[in-house]
Amino acid sequence: MIRRLFLWLDDRLGTAHAVRTALHKAFPDHWSFMLGEINLYAFVVLVATGTFLALFFDPNAAQSPYDGPYRMLAGAHVSHAFASTMALSFEVRGGLLIRQVHHWTALVFVCGIIVHMGRVFFTGAFRKPRELNWVVGVTLCVVGLLAGFTGYSLPDDLLSGIGLRIADSVALSVPLIGTWASFLLLGGPFPTTQMLPRLFVLHVYLVPLTIAALIALHLAILWRQKHSQFPGPGRTERNVAGSPMVPQYAAKSLALFVAVVAVVVALGAFVQINPIWLWGPYEPWRALVPAQPDWYVGWLDGALRLGPPLALHLFGHTVPSPFWPAVLMPLFLFGVILLWPWIEGWITADQAYHQLLDRPRDVPARTAFGVAVLTFAGGLTLAGSGDVQARYLHQSIVVITHFYQVFCLVGPLVAFVVTYAFAGELRRLERHPQVQRVELHRNVEGGYDEDAIA
Repeated sequence: MIRRLFLWLDDRLGTAHAVRTALHKAFPDHWSFMLGEINLYAFVVLVATGTFLALFFDPNAAQSPYDGPYRMLAGAHVSHAFASTMALSFEVRGGLLIRQVHHWTALVFVCGIIVHMGRVFFTGAFRKPRELNWVVGVTLCVVGLLAGFTGYSLPDDLLSGIGLRIADSVALSVPLIGTWASFLLLGGPFPTTQMLPRLFVLHVYLVPLTIAALIALHLAILWRQKHSQFPGPGRTERNVAGSPMVPQYAAKSLALFVAVVAVVVALGAFVQINPIWLWGPYEPWRALVPAQPDWYVGWLDGALRLGPPLALHLFGHTVPSPFWPAVLMPLFLFGVILLWPWIEGWITADQAYHQLLDRPRDVPARTAFGVAVLTFAGGLTLAGSGDVQARYLHQSIVVITHFYQVFCLVGPLVAFVVTYAFAGELRRLERHPQVQRVELHRNVEGGYDEDAIA
């Protein structure tokens, strides 16, 4: 019956050739090519758990006394959004597990995108003809950050309310369009009764549809252009050597999906995250110290803490101090990352098509630049937890802030020089005759083609 069904479909749609080609498509065997699939499977988990949460969440900012089972907040005036999140955590069967799985998966999703982009960057997989897919990946990273922040802000607890207030201040700091951007997001001066419904629409509809479209476009371009691959025997700029989709690659991919689900479910079951009952509802006159956002926006928090208190008055408009570290710096940083394929192509005058990847040590300038950017972002992220460090290190917050201001200026320069020198040393050691003889002996023992390796 199944055979007749497939024959019937092929007779009308002519799909046999396309299916046969797809099943025999080659995929590289190196483990790093599976990093991108972590993001795909995390997105599937996010959609499934987010759909469950949306059925019980009420994006309503209207206040009412809390009468749920958590007695520490009995009688407190909370929004319907906060009360519904509390009900999800304490009254809906499996609600707390799904909440925590959703939150942990969001962290895995953003982390997976950054790690995957790192692999693409350090191996040169963004070069011609894959510039467009690099742009799609960078855009997906930015949209993923927006998805995490909008979801983090929905419960209307004290911690998320403080973060949303900071985001509104950053939006207001943009010259000319800042007040319009704030009004579009919140519907009026913060806080408003319209901000939660608007965030809900963003988080549940617009952002997931955008992510799905970007993932589909990314996969379509990848399918059309084929995978890049590391150099090796039988691998050229015109072929792809690896495993066919069925059965080898499909089995590995299915195992990875199961592993992703298992990890995020285990985290959701055993590791507490975002306990809003400890923070309480958001009230503008209250503050929570020490308090940090999720790590993927912690670097922006750190940038605000380290930014100079510089306000300028230009052409009748005021440019307040949050604009420089929280708007201009991220725009410049992501602009350079977005345009990097063309920047590197202009610097190196390389306009050739590339199927084979680079080893990071073979392109020391690019590798050193990437490590410098990561060092800078890491310094900002650590600065975002300066109050916690000051508390446990028994140091003044001023001392901690000054340290990270110096680190974010000097650290990337030191990281660039050290990485560049380290890559050059690795290449020098490879050219050493004794090292070459040892590697050749290993290759012969492993059964590889000596002439191909040479």
